[in-house]
Amino acid sequence: MYAVVEIAGHQFKVEKDQKVFVNRLQTEEGKKVSFDNVLLIGDGDKVTVGAPAINGAQVGAKVVKHLKGDKVIVFKKKRRKGYRVKNGHRQALTELVIESIVASGAKKAAPKKEAKKAEPKVAAPKAEAKPAAKKATGKADDLKKIEGIGPKIASTLVEAGIATYADLAAAKPEAISEIIANVRGNHVTDTWPAQAKLAAEGKWDELKKWQDELDGGKA
Repeated sequence: MYAVVEIAGHQFKVEKDQKVFVNRLQTEEGKKVSFDNVLLIGDGDKVTVGAPAINGAQVGAKVVKHLKGDKVIVFKKKRRKGYRVKNGHRQALTELVIESIVASGAKKAAPKKEAKKAEPKVAAPKAEAKPAAKKATGKADDLKKIEGIGPKIASTLVEAGIATYADLAAAKPEAISEIIANVRGNHVTDTWPAQAKLAAEGKWDELKKWQDELDGGKA
């Protein structure tokens, strides 16, 4: 009877009373050790193959001694660099003697599970898009008709959401000053909401009379 077993990361074909040299084990000399990762067992014409290991199979062994293998020379050289390195290496080994091979039936490979077909995902009903809120109500007015407002200031106010006379009338002078802070010039916004209120109400004659008394929007 023979077996193929994995010991210390390597596979070995072993028989009873055979000596095997494997990578160093932590087991003390003279003690017994067993290996259950048996991949194959042959008994005459009968061969049992694991999937990948044989369930219940085991190889028993005894640690004879720990030793070092033959020296291996490792030489490195780089052409035209003057680089030469020579090292020696002796692998730490453990000598085992196989005492028993036990088989108690093959481990059947687990049947492959059929992959479940992914159920088609039902798209969630799309929420009805809400109409975007308008920055300014109504049609944009010509804010340049307000004394002290030029084209640059007018476009800046529209970008900020103040596009009609009603919007400007509802704004506070301090807020307007903050909006046009980056526009060059010394702008007085104190009378702009009041002017815009007259324009929104259609009192153009009254607004014109007042604007004749203003100087750049300043009373």
